[in-house]
Amino acid sequence: QVQLVESGGGLVQAGGSLRLSCAASGRTFSSYVMGWFRRAPGKERAFVALIDGGGSSKYITVSVQGRFTISRDNAKNTVYLQMNSLKPEDTAVYYCAAAESYSILRHEYKYWGQGTQVTVSS
Repeated sequence: QVQLVESGGGLVQAGGSLRLSCAASGRTFSSYVMGWFRRAPGKERAFVALIDGGGSSKYITVSVQGRFTISRDNAKNTVYLQMNSLKPEDTAVYYCAAAESYSILRHEYKYWGQGTQVTVSS
């Protein structure tokens, strides 16, 4: 069982930055692939980024490449999403999730956090 708690969301102006954190419980954090997803108003939850257990393999969805980065600190059981040059279309609830396989598919992720709201004003 893994429990995930996101933090770091908030209101920011377009062009600004935020860093989301996701703290995980349990001693097997490094064995999980960690992902970030987001749900924009009126839309389905969509993949944003993932990172493998060791932190060496990462993938960022095309729409945010060059602006978002994902990282993890296994000693702190935490995964991060650094978001720069934010745009109003980045407004969403952001969720972190844990999976046993390297996948962008939502159904592969067994454990989910409660989400943190990110609002980007124009």
